[in-house]
Amino acid sequence: MPDKGRILSIQSHVTFGYVGGKAAVFPLQCLGFDVDIVNSVQFSNHSGYGRFGGTKTSAVELASIFDTLELNELLNPSRLLTGYVPNAEALTAVAELASKLKKQKPDIIYMLDPVMGDSGRLYVAPDVVPVYRRLLSLATVISPNWFEVETLTNIPLKDMPSLRQALTVLHTDYRVPNVTISSIPLQPWLMEAIPSHIRPTSDGPYLLCITSSSTFKSSTDQLSSVHAQCVPLLSGYFSGVGDLFSAMIIGHFDPSDSSLPSGRTPLSHAVSCALTKTHAVLTATHEFSEKLPLEERLPTDDEEDKVEPMRKIRRMKGRELRLIQSMDIFTKKENGDLRHMEPWTSFWEQS
Repeated sequence: MPDKGRILSIQSHVTFGYVGGKAAVFPLQCLGFDVDIVNSVQFSNHSGYGRFGGTKTSAVELASIFDTLELNELLNPSRLLTGYVPNAEALTAVAELASKLKKQKPDIIYMLDPVMGDSGRLYVAPDVVPVYRRLLSLATVISPNWFEVETLTNIPLKDMPSLRQALTVLHTDYRVPNVTISSIPLQPWLMEAIPSHIRPTSDGPYLLCITSSSTFKSSTDQLSSVHAQCVPLLSGYFSGVGDLFSAMIIGHFDPSDSSLPSGRTPLSHAVSCALTKTHAVLTATHEFSEKLPLEERLPTDDEEDKVEPMRKIRRMKGRELRLIQSMDIFTKKENGDLRHMEPWTSFWEQS
């Protein structure tokens, strides 16, 4: 396997299960990358279990790690991946490192996953948000979900004008060249707006993934090249999916690739690979969880889970990503079976 270079990964760590770095590092290693790992937290398991223990890495500890790596001439990544960082002080230390790396190596590929919350709820301290906004201008690619887009831009995504406005803010105000909105529930206004070749052909809940690669033009007639794809929503709660998805994007993103067919961009190709592989892992996990004993797949019930904590823990355990069992998914060469992000050429047309 060819040497693809080094990725510096800064995100959460859990002893049991697959979220944060545990969801990202192994798949990236399967793709041929050396990964240098810095843990922003060290927990027993993810917080969805209800009970977890461990520590958060302080800004002082992070700075010590970064400074010593540099002193020993061991800080020379070709790519940077950052995910969950729990507080503003620690994230500021990460931002200072990202700024330093960007000055030393302007062509470094920085994949910023602004992990702040989901489904209308923050799970970081509110003072993290302005630090993420300062980080945006350093990023090569960002991969927020719909709630994180709303949080970063202060624009509720409720219709096409608001979606266009949010992408305009990210591209022009924050100068982010490549934006991936990892998941937006496919509400009626989105279903009506997306081109017919992107619409799902079967019933059921879907999520929409959008990529936008900016030309940084002053006119919004064609501010960016937009691609999209619908993904069926699997029932149940899964953790670490966004962490895996972001890792697969940075693992497949190649801005120098000149072999892409017309209508594709380096970002849309990378996200096609990420979407395909992440959904395959999620499908394998779902199928595994459906075969577990009944007591390990009981439905969510907040009252019963509170009375019997192990009820929730058994359910969470059965839904950990089947990452190791999916090694062949990560190592498989990309070919015609990709779930392609499709061009959305009419995106910037005002209705």
